[in-house]
Amino acid sequence: MSNSGAVSDHDGDAGAPGAPGNEDQMGPAELDGVLSEARELRRLIEHHRFRYYRLDDPEVSDADFDELVRRLERLEQQYPAIADSESPTKSVGAPPSSQFAPVRHRVPMMSLDNVFSDGELDAWAARIRRALLAREGEGAREGEGAREGGSQQAGIDDIELVCELKIDGLAISIIYEDGMMALASTRGDGITGEDVTDNVRTVRAIPARLAPNAAPAPHRMEVRGELYMPVSSFSELNERQAEAGERLFANPRNSAAGSLRQKDPKVTAGRDLAFWAYQIGELDGGPAIERHSDGLDLLLRAGLPVNPEVRVVKGLEQVQEYCRRWRERRHDLDYEIDGVVVKVNSTSLQHVLGSTSRSPRWAIAYKFPPEERTTKLLAIKVSIGRTGRATPFAELEPVLLAGSTVRLASLHNEDQVRQKDLRPGDTVVVRKAGDVIPEVVGPVISLRPDGLEEASFPSECPECGGKLVRLTGESDTYCTNMECPGQRVQRIAHFCSRSAMDIEGLGEQRVSWMVASGELVDVGDIYALTHAQVAALEGFADRSAQNLVNAIQESKTRPLERLLVGLGIRHVGPSVARALAGAYPHLDNIMAAPSEQLEALEGVGAVIAESVTAFFSSEANRSVVEKLRSAGVNFSSGRARDAAGGAAPGTLHEAQRTLAGRTVVITGAIAGWTRDEAIAAVLAAGGRSPSGISAKTWALVVGEAPSSAKLAKAAELGVPTVAAEQFGELLATGDLPPVGEGRTPG
Repeated sequence: MSNSGAVSDHDGDAGAPGAPGNEDQMGPAELDGVLSEARELRRLIEHHRFRYYRLDDPEVSDADFDELVRRLERLEQQYPAIADSESPTKSVGAPPSSQFAPVRHRVPMMSLDNVFSDGELDAWAARIRRALLAREGEGAREGEGAREGGSQQAGIDDIELVCELKIDGLAISIIYEDGMMALASTRGDGITGEDVTDNVRTVRAIPARLAPNAAPAPHRMEVRGELYMPVSSFSELNERQAEAGERLFANPRNSAAGSLRQKDPKVTAGRDLAFWAYQIGELDGGPAIERHSDGLDLLLRAGLPVNPEVRVVKGLEQVQEYCRRWRERRHDLDYEIDGVVVKVNSTSLQHVLGSTSRSPRWAIAYKFPPEERTTKLLAIKVSIGRTGRATPFAELEPVLLAGSTVRLASLHNEDQVRQKDLRPGDTVVVRKAGDVIPEVVGPVISLRPDGLEEASFPSECPECGGKLVRLTGESDTYCTNMECPGQRVQRIAHFCSRSAMDIEGLGEQRVSWMVASGELVDVGDIYALTHAQVAALEGFADRSAQNLVNAIQESKTRPLERLLVGLGIRHVGPSVARALAGAYPHLDNIMAAPSEQLEALEGVGAVIAESVTAFFSSEANRSVVEKLRSAGVNFSSGRARDAAGGAAPGTLHEAQRTLAGRTVVITGAIAGWTRDEAIAAVLAAGGRSPSGISAKTWALVVGEAPSSAKLAKAAELGVPTVAAEQFGELLATGDLPPVGEGRTPG
């Protein structure tokens, strides 16, 4: 929201209705309508700015806020007579809070205009091209000649541009005098911010003293950057909040802002805040800065953290490629980004291009498709899963989110519906991050119509009409009818899903048809299907029937861990399945293992162990397993090997547990291993292999194209890194290689 409002050129015909300057052709009623709409938009924008910047508690998503600003800008461009010098389209941020001492910025902290598509990025480049051509023409008339590269100055493809990730945090300014931190402040309204020096001093990533690597040393240097909370730290913070019974934070950006604006710096110190420096705002003394990238180099030499993904490019094609790459990879990072910032590199060209009252013309923010939007909650319904769990979901007014139209969203359980106080008819915030299932974050209370009744959880199963029962001590509600057709369809569809046996062509709809026709009762029946049976079913032709039969046959070779996932054992997901398959050579060993032995496995524990033994104690489940065995489905792990030459069923392979109790994180591709295989190998050796790095991480294995965020986190925490070539030796010995021989020190 901080970079709000793109200013676009207006190309309307002079004589067209509503074109600029045509207010005298409008009737009084029409003009009153335009003025009324503009006043309402200004009121809403100021209201939401206050919620976002001052209260750190926004009611609408960034995308919805941006749309309000764009609507107002279009009105003000179309009807210049309604323009107002106090309009929020002419201002930045929000006035500072009276809780903190005011700080007046010697160089204004401007906002950025936004673009949302390649076409709008092209239009920004065209404006730069026209401005430089005009300037070049003035120089020629004044006898100065063309500057900086001659006539090529006017071609955008010949200008160096800097691409930076747009961090979703809050902008701050830090003043260093003679190398020492003297003052830190928020952006505020761009002219006056809030003094948060004591709180910023608690952020470990921000040095109190600059490194003496800048010659000559600046007498005064203003560092501008983005304060943020890593995604992993945000998750840990909300876990602590939940354990303490406190309110959960909505997202990392609000968490970072709320953590910074604490009267007690000790509270800020207890939150894991981080920082990326992105610009020098003021420089007194020090080396000459002729390019923006020179300023970033100076910041690095001075000991400030600069994002490692910054790139200097030429031309829009390279800019667009950078934007496409990070739009696809945005969730690989341990911090949230919502776009890319593009800047003209040359400081002399920046001076030529200048600024508007609120934003520089030489920079633009390319915003990614929104992952949060507001929409109308139409109804709260319930779906029945494979275990009988009744999961509430929201039926929504369709909304475009993260590149796809969303109509349904998860509500998790009855308690979530009650805690969030969701009511049909509410305007709600919906979030969808990448491939993650959309979820309802919460209602916008200020927009709730009067008289909305609280939502009530249904008491009957929508599939079979049986009673829904909430088990003692659990937050979930279940349909207890084992013959419920809804459960049967979900169990079989889960078995066929990509994360399990990956049987292409047996999706939920087709499974539903086959259950209704009596062809399928349990997952064992899948392997008895013949070409003739499938071809006779609705929706199948001869070729599609053969493709399905082939896919079913191919699924028999899937690894044991995929079968374990497909069986639908409660609490057994991919990571637990890998641990089980890594510790035992065959499904029979797992079925015979006592609960106490399973519990000893890393990542299993008592609850999961009891669930596994209970599942295989059921005669009905064992009957299904025997059907699968008779069909020739693979039951062997193919990974666990006993050093002594063969272990008895149910015996752990202690000789292999070289990484017992150790956490090994993997980043990048390792030759000869898939990612799942590499993680499974760590688990089989007794270790843990989570996705994120923490202070407990023993080693980071670095393959091809690793995550720069993980490398930076490892360096920050002192975690040793091990080259991918040493991975096999690490598994075999459980020892780190010597420093310099495929290892960096921790």
